[in-house]
Amino acid sequence: MYGRKIRPMLDVINVKLNDLVNKKNLLGLDVNAKVESRSSYITTSLVNESKVLGRENDKEALLVKLLGDESRNQDVSVLSIVRMGGVGKITLAKVLYNNEIVKDHFEFRAWVCVSDDFDVLAISKEIYQSVTGENKTFANLNLLHEALKEKLSNKRFLIVLDDVWSEDPKLWETLEQALVGAPGSKVIVTTRNAAVARAMNCAQYHELKDLSDEYALSLLANSALDEPNFDKHQSLISAARLIIKRCKGLPLALIAIGRVLKTKGNGEDEWEKVLDNKIWSSDDKSGILPALKLSYYDLPSQLKQLFAYCCLFPKDYKFNKKELVLLWVAEGFLNHPNGNMSMESLGFEYFEELQGRSFFQLHSAGNKYKLPEYTMHDLMNDLAISVAGDFFYFLDDKMDVNGRNEAIDKFRHFSYLGQQSVENAKLNKLHRSERLGTFLAVSNYSPDVLDNVLVDLLPQLQFMRVLRLTRYSITYVPPSVGVLRHLRYLNFSGTNIKQVPEEVSELYNLQSLLVRNCDMLTSLPVSFHKLINLRHLDMFNTPLLNKIPLGIGGLTSLQTLSKVIIERANGFKVSDLKDMPNLQGELSIRGLEKATDPQQAMDANLEGKKGLVSLDMEWSDVFDDSRNLEVEYEVFDMLRPPTKLNQLTIWNYGGMKFPNWFVGPSFGKLTQLRIENCPNLVELSIGLIWTLENLYIYNCKNLVSIGENEVNVGSGNSKSVLRKVHLSGCDSLESYNCANTVEELRIINCYSVTSVSMSTTLQELPSSLRFLRVFNCKNLKSLFHEQLQSLTSLEEMTMTRCENMDDSFPSGLWPFNLRSLTIGELKKPMSKWGLQNYPTSLVYLRLDGHNSGVTSFAMEGDEMNAASTSFHSPSTPLYFEVPKF
Repeated sequence: MYGRKIRPMLDVINVKLNDLVNKKNLLGLDVNAKVESRSSYITTSLVNESKVLGRENDKEALLVKLLGDESRNQDVSVLSIVRMGGVGKITLAKVLYNNEIVKDHFEFRAWVCVSDDFDVLAISKEIYQSVTGENKTFANLNLLHEALKEKLSNKRFLIVLDDVWSEDPKLWETLEQALVGAPGSKVIVTTRNAAVARAMNCAQYHELKDLSDEYALSLLANSALDEPNFDKHQSLISAARLIIKRCKGLPLALIAIGRVLKTKGNGEDEWEKVLDNKIWSSDDKSGILPALKLSYYDLPSQLKQLFAYCCLFPKDYKFNKKELVLLWVAEGFLNHPNGNMSMESLGFEYFEELQGRSFFQLHSAGNKYKLPEYTMHDLMNDLAISVAGDFFYFLDDKMDVNGRNEAIDKFRHFSYLGQQSVENAKLNKLHRSERLGTFLAVSNYSPDVLDNVLVDLLPQLQFMRVLRLTRYSITYVPPSVGVLRHLRYLNFSGTNIKQVPEEVSELYNLQSLLVRNCDMLTSLPVSFHKLINLRHLDMFNTPLLNKIPLGIGGLTSLQTLSKVIIERANGFKVSDLKDMPNLQGELSIRGLEKATDPQQAMDANLEGKKGLVSLDMEWSDVFDDSRNLEVEYEVFDMLRPPTKLNQLTIWNYGGMKFPNWFVGPSFGKLTQLRIENCPNLVELSIGLIWTLENLYIYNCKNLVSIGENEVNVGSGNSKSVLRKVHLSGCDSLESYNCANTVEELRIINCYSVTSVSMSTTLQELPSSLRFLRVFNCKNLKSLFHEQLQSLTSLEEMTMTRCENMDDSFPSGLWPFNLRSLTIGELKKPMSKWGLQNYPTSLVYLRLDGHNSGVTSFAMEGDEMNAASTSFHSPSTPLYFEVPKF
């Protein structure tokens, strides 16, 4: 009976398949089509290109407005950057926001993506979180504003409200009530509409102009030819000028079409074909720029599907590249990688292809605690929505599922921008979408709306492959999640859940389980070993999760295992890592004081895990008689990392020295080394780590020397690539010889340091040092000796609580690029500070905190007594303070 029933259905399916094959053949589609190599697309990011090409004058003009004192009579003034989409407003705002002088000038900074909905509560909460670092819940807007007002009071702050659309002045007035700071506080608004700027009473208005033809040509040449101009390609100039005209001088459109042209080669005929494309003259009333539509249609078929999937995310969403790739894997978009390449590796290549074609742009580079973030321009987001079709649906508080009743049954991919004003009834409509495969909850904050909905909704959606509930204040995962047997991807990151229910162990198809940044999480399922298809287990920053389930070492397909916790007796052993050869990304090994068998450390075979790029090795911070420092050294010696490691962090190691593999040329790609709270460490040699860029050493009180001589002194200094050095709490360190490649140097609470010098033998060789901060080094007597004037790249200098400093700042020897100078609590008597020849680039000057030896201050011939609080000179910096003497 079953056969008779199913046969007609199969016949219908076969007819449809045959019809699709015929259409495929008619269109000439190739099932073996391959994406071209990503290397042909990747150049510099959109942010850097727009920053360099054609916006320097805008940047300098806006810096003056930000740092100047023309609005000092106001607590807060608003500066607007106005122009249509795609011209570079956001890029320019980012350049200003991340400027080092701006960072020092403002005590608090916050960046908020506003977009279509000027939600005062959401904006206020984001500002509060940025300022305090706290994710706090308030009962109402009034309480939130009182807390924000208290935090900002008497503080100079900068707030960027990006992509504002609302013209309602009442909304801005409501937000403005909480923004009460010190004089000089600023709000930057980016908007496409001048009426928005007027509604927000902008005191200063800056309209971006179109790129000049010269800069537009440079941008197109850079994107399409990797050349600064068309000097080597004269035959293309005529076509290039037509393209610029059709792109209306918009940087985004120029870069996008440039990426398309890059795939076509440098032939004049190919450029003419792009110009002759009918898309330029088509009018489908979608409002999508023809250049962007053409860049989409030029994509290989595989990339079109991946790009369309991004319509499920709201405008201004910050993408995590790895998370997006794991979603693509779970959806089955990457099931056919080439050769031995994993699905994840193929996904990363595809993402880089899309980024190279400007469908994504880098938002922030990331660091140890935060992954890199990418954004999609508003116009690209509009493009994704226009090509996605009825199978995708994005719901926020302005949309209503009732308006698409006829399409609910078709939904396969659904995303939900959770807001407290969205009724649960809208989500309950999804009961009708029985074939739903994707439920993505996306939010920039954490409304408590989903706990009860999940209990009712999940059992109805048994074909779900992807369930993502990140950054919500849900505290409970219902056991019914266990019925979702098709689930490949489960993400609770950033929620308040306390445990992952045991029923999750029954999800045998699960590939990714992500509980990153779950502060309250205490336990994982006991039967975790059943998840034999698990490839990614991300437990980064789960401080209360102190036990790893038994048997997890048998999950041999794991690629991501962000942390393990070594235990004694029957708990997790370091040797349990031996059967996980495919581990990649970041790995934190905690509790190493419990690893007392060097053989087990050798069995772990860290060196063989070639995909690891970041490794944390952590012992207990309790140094008592239970610590066997000899065994500790032997275990450390056996935990030799892979040679391709990028970041290495050592916490609470008790030995006096590091293993021999550390001082040899073991690391071919190590760029960051962090050593913290190693109280017995006496010496450190990093001379053969030629790739090291960032060095951080904290609270190593017995460290006497840092051996960089092999690289940083004499004729060998050309090998060094060291860029950033932070030294703090190194009580026994007496001197530091700074490599002439270092751009940022911070020496804090190093009481024995008497001198800091530069390792250069060529006096004409300018130092690359840009930022210098020395704090609370009471025995420091000299700083770079007579080399101060050779610091031709120095932009920012801060020196406080160095009470024994010699007079190292004679008049006329100041670095000529200095922009920011802060001097505080230098108690050794100095008769006079002379800045008669101060650099004209100086825009910030601060003398702070009981400079008892300073009796007078001179600038351009005018003198000011130390007790004075005002200073008038046509040559003063843009910002000048003498807070306290």
